[in-house]
Amino acid sequence: MAHAHPSTSDKRRTFRQLHEAGCFVIPNPWDVGSARYLQSLGFKALATTSSGFSWSQGRPDNGVARERVLAHLAEMAAATDVPLNADFESGFAADPAGVGESVRLAVETGIAGLSIEDSTGNATAPLFELNVAVERVRAARRAIDESGGDTQLIARAECFLVGLPDIDMTIARLTAYVNSGADCLYAPGIRSEEHIRAIVRAVHPKPVNLLVSGPGNLSLRQIADLGVRRVSVGGALSRAAWSGFMRASREIAEHGTFDGLADAASGQELNTLFGGG
Repeated sequence: MAHAHPSTSDKRRTFRQLHEAGCFVIPNPWDVGSARYLQSLGFKALATTSSGFSWSQGRPDNGVARERVLAHLAEMAAATDVPLNADFESGFAADPAGVGESVRLAVETGIAGLSIEDSTGNATAPLFELNVAVERVRAARRAIDESGGDTQLIARAECFLVGLPDIDMTIARLTAYVNSGADCLYAPGIRSEEHIRAIVRAVHPKPVNLLVSGPGNLSLRQIADLGVRRVSVGGALSRAAWSGFMRASREIAEHGTFDGLADAASGQELNTLFGGG
């Protein structure tokens, strides 16, 4: 007999507990198959990736419409038994009311958490003014509270990703988001131990997510010792998959040889993996 799948509220409870102590990895699949594989490895939670999903749709990062992203979230949440955190970009709206509406729709998909970033997508003014950014986080918080779901709200300060690598500005923003109702804080692009420590200290006791997007000097144990609660990889696993696919495809196109297929996973292994339903 098939095992009973946990309910959305079960997943949300599990997710909240994961954030209370220790350090966990929340890797980023981009489709149902990659999500099921990561779940099979024993990861306790998963997170979507806007870039990984966009590339699977033949679009650049942030190039997929809200409706399509919501369908992806519903599909991913339904296909997995572990809590799913949504990379919800900047909430698919500039104004707080629009963010609130988007968040209400996201909560209905069955996700256990979602992140809202403060970047505008506009190169000349890459971040929302702090007061607007704060209102956007407040609107997301209200939308979650009113829809009754115990969904985690993650607020992201994008300073380091948009060419403003200012740790004081980053901490000021994250602290403001804590005071606006964020459950977990996140500044993608932060790499140094000193910066990580400063952020953990500034938002304590709220949990901090660290993005690790490539090989670095810090191991998971060292990251945990810095007080980080969770570690995600963004589009990096998707890029790793693309790399193998691109290399093998290019070899066929350019040389007419097929040696790039030597490292391919076996069909039998994949059929066995997904055979369990």
